[in-house]
Order: sequence, then structure tokens, then C-alpha cells
Amino acid sequence: MNKISKAVIARLPRYYRYLDELRQQKIERISSKELSELMNVTASQIRQDLNNFGGFGQQGYGYNVQYLYDEIGKLLGLGIRHKMVIVGAGNLGQAIANYGNFKNRGFEITALFDKNPELIGKKTAGGEIKDISEIYSYVKENDIEIVALTLPKGPAKEIGEKLVECGVKAFWNFAHTDLKFSSDVIVENVHLSESLMKLTYRISEKNQKSKQ
Repeated sequence: MNKISKAVIARLPRYYRYLDELRQQKIERISSKELSELMNVTASQIRQDLNNFGGFGQQGYGYNVQYLYDEIGKLLGLGIRHKMVIVGAGNLGQAIANYGNFKNRGFEITALFDKNPELIGKKTAGGEIKDISEIYSYVKENDIEIVALTLPKGPAKEIGEKLVECGVKAFWNFAHTDLKFSSDVIVENVHLSESLMKLTYRISEKNQKSKQ
């Protein structure tokens, strides 16, 4: 398979979400044109994206919704159980832990870690909040694949580097800094403030147009 662009990969979860909604509506098949109208993406873009993985459609039929949903799920690695812990059990960390849909997608949050004694021992949907000092032995003993970092940027890099030494190969990073480790370690940096600023830019742009 040729190297797939980041833009195409970034659209796969969106396809998956819309196809899930179609499944729930008992819709069995859909054309690229109909899907484009739902997603506000051109039909040619959809065909180009899916052709990177073999196409999945049939001439004159379109796409079988359940089949396409299953195949994109496989591409996204959702058929495999992923064990995950959260470092930083504040409001954001607990909100992620308590979001039930992650488990439905194969992400098993087994514990949270924090240094705040008032939080340690508290139960969440993602497991018990443990003392941060226990995390390095925990990830080794429990074969943890993904670590979500929901803590300030100061300790994020140091803790991340130690976790890499413990064998962690993937980070979902919400700390206000871009993390980068060796080439075999995967990092998804999530900046909530940047997303919000994109929204305010669009609001400003819209307001400017309305004044013209």
C-alpha cells in the first residue's frame, strides 16, 4: 500500500462516525454523492480517499454501509483492544475516563494517575486514581499501549520520556506543548485552545463579511 497522506487519515474517523449514524438508521447502502451531501465533502474526494485503500464501492451500487463501516474500523485499528492509562486526573482526565464511548471503540482505560492526595483512591469509570509514583511499574506490569497526558506542559515531557523507557509506544497528548520522541513512538498532540481559536477566526471572518 502506498503511503497515505495525513489529511486522508484525519478524515477516516469522520467517515466512521457518519457511517455509524447511517447504520443506526438501518440504511444499508449509500452512494458517494449521498455521503458527500451528509458530510459536506465532495463525492470525488470521498472516492479518492477510499481508493487509497481499495475503493470498497461497486459501480451502480455505491457503498454497503455496514461493510464500509467495518473496513474503516479495521483501518483505524478498532478491532483490537487497546489498553490505556491517563496521567493527570483533573477535570479533563476524569472527563475522558468517564466517556463511555471509548470502551465501545476498543479503548480500555484501566487507571488514572495523579499527585494530588485528594484525588488518589477516587473511583472513575476508567478505574481508580493512583499515585503518580506507581505509574512506571504499572505500565510495565500491565502492558499499557497508550498513555493520555492531561497535565501541565512542565512535567509532560519528563514523564513522557520515562514512560518511553518503560515501553510505552503511543501518547495522546493534551499538555500545552508538542511532544516528540524517537521515531518508533507515536504522538498525537491535541491542542484544545488552537481548535477554539480556529472557531473564533471563523466567527471574526463571518462578522467581517456581514459588514461588507
